[in-house]
Amino acid sequence: MDETTVRLLCPECTKDWQTAPGELPTSTEMFHCPNCHASRRTSEFMRTDRDLQTLKQLG
Repeated sequence: MDETTVRLLCPECTKDWQTAPGELPTSTEMFHCPNCHASRRTSEFMRTDRDLQTLKQLG
C-alpha cells in the first residue's frame, strides 16, 4: 500500500519536499522550514489546495 504524502514549498527559501501528513502539525499551527527555519502556519507551506485538503483530512 502506498503511503499518502503532501507536497510542501517554503514561501521564503523555496525549498520543496514531501512528507506524510501525520508528521506535520495541523494546518493552523506553526511549522518551521527545515532549511531556512522560517516560521509560518503549516497551511502556508502546502504546495497546492489539494495538499492542504489532504493535510486537513489525514493530518
